[in-house]
This record gives sequence, C-alpha cells and structure tokens, in this order.
Amino acid sequence: MMTGSFLGDLMQTIAERGRALIGPTRAVPPSPPQLLDLCEALLSSRGEASGVRLAHEIVTGWQALPETERAPFLRGLASQFGPDAKRLERAIRSYQESPSPLLAAKLHAATEPRRQELLRRLNLAPGGTAALVRLRETLLVQTDAKGDLAALDEDLAHLFTSWFNRGFLVLRAIDWTTPANILEKIIRYEAVHEIHDWADLRRRLEPEDRRCFGFFHPQLVDEPLIFVEVALTRGMPDAIAPMLAEDRVPIRAAEATTAVFYSISNCQAGLKGISFGNFLIKHVVETLSRELPRLTQFVTLSPAPGFAAWLKRARHDRNELLPPEDHASLTGLDTPDWLTDTDQRKGLEPALLHAAAAYFLDAKDKRNRPVDAVARFHLGNGARLERLNPFGDLSPKGLKQAHGLMVNYLYRPDDIERNHEAFATQGEVVAATAVQKWRNPPRRSLTERLRDLTVPPAS
Repeated sequence: MMTGSFLGDLMQTIAERGRALIGPTRAVPPSPPQLLDLCEALLSSRGEASGVRLAHEIVTGWQALPETERAPFLRGLASQFGPDAKRLERAIRSYQESPSPLLAAKLHAATEPRRQELLRRLNLAPGGTAALVRLRETLLVQTDAKGDLAALDEDLAHLFTSWFNRGFLVLRAIDWTTPANILEKIIRYEAVHEIHDWADLRRRLEPEDRRCFGFFHPQLVDEPLIFVEVALTRGMPDAIAPMLAEDRVPIRAAEATTAVFYSISNCQAGLKGISFGNFLIKHVVETLSRELPRLTQFVTLSPAPGFAAWLKRARHDRNELLPPEDHASLTGLDTPDWLTDTDQRKGLEPALLHAAAAYFLDAKDKRNRPVDAVARFHLGNGARLERLNPFGDLSPKGLKQAHGLMVNYLYRPDDIERNHEAFATQGEVVAATAVQKWRNPPRRSLTERLRDLTVPPAS
C-alpha cells in the first residue's frame, strides 16, 4: 500500500509539473486533420517543454472529438505514421551490402513505425497513459479494427505490454475500508457474478472469510486493472449460490483449508489482450499462503461461457463427440421443466457431463486450442481441470451461457510448471480422473500414459 501511494504521489507531482508547462488550451477543439498536423509537429519537436505542451493539446483534442470524428483521426494515425520509407530503404541497402549485428539492429529500428514514437511522446502528457488506453478502447469497437486500423492496434498493444508489465503493477488488497471511488468501480467492473448493490458488495468484502485483490498501475490512479474475489472455505465448492447467499454463515479464516477464486474481472477494455491474470493469481496464492498457513488447496469456481452455444451447434450438427443416446437425452434441455423437476434433472446429468467432457477435453478452435476461453486461461497458467459441476450456476446468466455448468480448476504449486508445459507444448488439457471418466469413449491423458512408461512394473 505504501509503495502504491508513493508511486501515485510521484506521478501526481510529475503531472503537475507537466501542466505548468502546458499553458492555456484552445477555445475551439482542433479537427482530425489539425490533430494529425499536431502529431507531425510533436514528432519533429526537440524541446521537452514544447513536447509536453503538444502532447497535452493532442490528448485533450482527441478527448474532445465527437464520436463521429474519432474514426477519421484513428485512420490517419494508422495510415500516415508508418515506417520512414527512405530510412528503411537505406537500412536495407546497408545491411545487404555488409551484413553485421550493428546494421541488423539499425534495420530493426528502421522498421519501427513512426507511430510508436508518437505514442511514446503522447504518453508524456498529464493523463496520457489513461487517454491512450481509452483511445484503444475506442479503436477496438471500430468495425474495421481488423482491417486498416490493425497496425495501430498492434502498436498500442506492443507498447502497453511494456508499460503494464509486472514490474510496474502494484498488488493491493480491497476490502470494505477501501475508498468508495474504488469500490464503485469494483461494482461496475464485476464481469462474472453481478454485484447488485452496496449490501451485496459488503457481503463479498467485509466477512473474515472473504478477500479481494487487485492490480493497479501508478499512471492510472485508483483505476483497478484486474481484480479477483476469493472465498475461504472448508472444501472445494460445486455451486456459486451458497457462496453468495445473503444468509450465508461466515467461518473463521483460520478454519479455512481452501481458497476459492470465484470471480476474476478485467477492468480496462483498452487493455484487452494484455495479460495480468496469471501474475495476479500467483501473487494472491503467495499472499494467502503467508497469511493463512492452513490453506492446502487453491481452486477456482469458474463459468463455462461458451458451453451452451457449443452444445447447441454440436446437437444440430450431430457432432460425433456426443454419443447418439446423449443426443436424445439432451432434448430435455429444450424445455424449462428440468429446472424444477428433480427426476428430469438427474436424467439429464450424465448426458450433460459427457457433453462437458467433450467440450473441455476434445473440442478445439482453429488454432487447435480448447474452445473455452476461461479454460485456455487457467490451463495456460498451469491449473488442472479438476471437476465438472453440472448445476453449479442456475442464475439466468449461468443457464444462458452454460445450462448451469460450472467447473473447478486446481492450482497445485508443485504441478503448475509441468501442467503449463504440457498445455503449451503438447496442447494437453491436464484433467483429473473425475473429469476423464466422463469422456466418451474414456481415454487416459498423455501425462498418465507417459507416467506409465517411466514407472517400472511391479515385480
């Protein structure tokens, strides 16, 4: 907390000094062509004071642009600020004539778009980092962001990867005593299980068996980048409703054996694709382990946001991953009766678990990765797919996205590196036996088969 406060004060001091260099702003905001001219002037500027002033004028001018005029400015950034063609030609010619490490470095530098240096200079303006994050947020919603704006997006993502690396991030505990302006953002940014009001937020933060942690950046004061909500429990949960119930009876933190990560929310849309979650989970595990040595298990209770849509397609296409008898059983999902009829729900459960096993273990996207984004995140971080919970979330959102399915991922410190390598190099979904048994037909994992090869037979 002291580190975060110090860095925040330091950046505030720098911002105030920057504002002193800026002077009065224009009475009429500049148009997109005028802003692009200012960008050219900023790139040719040599003085620090004039650079800060120009950067501030561009940033404030961008923020003042009407929505209809933002796309032309973005396209101008994408089309007018590529590599210096003459410099690049000279670098190519020099390297071809006399290849060397030095000339290779110069060639690499010459390929860098002028945009990147422009963005670095815009970052010097007070509030420049926040403004560039908002700029990328606007960029990502443009319909042609994958076309003529793709280069601009790649430059922003490249720079953000450096500016928001782990060395600059500050881990802060968030509790009921945290300033209200941050708590309001926790309510707003919660993306997994909606926080309905202040009383709901208090139930998630104040009890002794609840924790919340977030990453902050010194340039985005009081703006969480990502946060995780944690429940301390006596075992691995299989449903979310009991954990969020108003009449839940808290336990003493010292009695808990399990830390459950039940919600992870990214807060800044402009930082999409910049990974913080893997660092966050590992640091929270370390923090909780020091605070509560009795914790022996670190798991998630995670949604399966694409399961219902995938299952709908699989049933329509008569996907071979689903046995014929399961296609018939799954017709029960087409009526709401199964929600209230206990017998019908029990009848659905085996087919639903077969489908879930196929979804997580065998269904792949075009890059041969698991189709579920949450699974890719946790498996890529070294977790193990531990358990399928067929009716873990019967809220309207849980039913819509996954027919109520939730899953547990297990983070076991001794296995994280091995699991990560298996997923990264072999594409293997490391899963517990409790998940593997629902596979149709049952198949043993690559890790299990390799383990058999290295264990000598009993004599």
